[in-house]
Amino acid sequence: MPSCKTTLFLLCVAALWGCIPAKDKPATLGPPMDWSDLTGWEEDAHAEAWPALVNNCRVVSETAEWKSICAEMGGLPAPNDSQAREFMEQWFQPRSLYAEGGRKQGLITGYYEPLLFGSLEPDERYRYPLYRQPESLLTIHLGDLYPELKNRRLRGQVRGNTIVPFYSREDIESNRTLLAGNELVWLDNRDDVFFLHIQGSGRIQLPDGTMLGAGYSDQNGHPYVSIGKILLQEGELSRQEITLFSIRQWLDENPDKAEWLLNRNPSYVFFELRNNPGNGPIGSLNVPLTPQRSLAIDPKLVKLGTPLWLMTNYPGHPEKPYNRLVVAQDTGGAIKGTLRADLFWGHGEDAERAAGIMKESGRFIVLQPRKNRP
Repeated sequence: MPSCKTTLFLLCVAALWGCIPAKDKPATLGPPMDWSDLTGWEEDAHAEAWPALVNNCRVVSETAEWKSICAEMGGLPAPNDSQAREFMEQWFQPRSLYAEGGRKQGLITGYYEPLLFGSLEPDERYRYPLYRQPESLLTIHLGDLYPELKNRRLRGQVRGNTIVPFYSREDIESNRTLLAGNELVWLDNRDDVFFLHIQGSGRIQLPDGTMLGAGYSDQNGHPYVSIGKILLQEGELSRQEITLFSIRQWLDENPDKAEWLLNRNPSYVFFELRNNPGNGPIGSLNVPLTPQRSLAIDPKLVKLGTPLWLMTNYPGHPEKPYNRLVVAQDTGGAIKGTLRADLFWGHGEDAERAAGIMKESGRFIVLQPRKNRP
């Protein structure tokens, strides 16, 4: 039972939320489409997306939308491309996704699982900690009291008898005593820690060669701020120059400004470790992510677990179409908006290269589950 002060706090938040003006044309799904309207649909290797769909059924198989679909999938343990494509056409209905105002072109970026080097004990080399979720981090699920605020959360901490914001990135980095005792592992590079917060997961090699997986656990409640956008606003990099690699280069070349830039992003991520990194990172749907088939989305309109047809270009090659079946299985602090997505590229140098430069325009076709096969 929430205290009177907590309830008053939530009421204030709800009132403020209600003051946000509505758009003239809200985000929506368009009318049903023909499969022939999906550019490149016939050419995709649909069987490559099957593991992502199977992973879906670990979580959604008992829901009304997916119960029959997952049962039918059990009879196709390893379909070929033609069988997988036919299955999708029988059990799903394509509908175009539109943002506010009727806009249909969105932004697709990429993320990957980096390889990092760390130790379970700090020393002169390994001195940059990853933290577990601290017990002092308070999460308030607004939808528990106000259904109209479903999936909205506030994070903070109790100070005396008042709920206040949790520590920002600058607070944590400037005073290591604030989260002392919550260290999971120490890495050997400050910038690797920062970019791991953005990627959300990674593999950590210990000095003896042991490999651990680090995955997202929670976040401090502060909004994500893109340091690439800061560099653009400050005139340090042009829009065309901004990639993961150019930002890292800027940090290396400007050590006197690096801390200032990193702290402009007050968001801070907490992690958990796993001993089987080879199985891949776990997304927000709580299933392993599938390289080039798992997508991070804003779940306000598109439910986690929803298949989509992605129509965009290969990173850095506007002349090379990149159209494929993907599944919404993750979320991210930077992924806000109806037509905003982050494609998971996997692990290794090729994945890093593609994810690091991806910032492509594209369309999203939602594949809605049918209740019954037509």
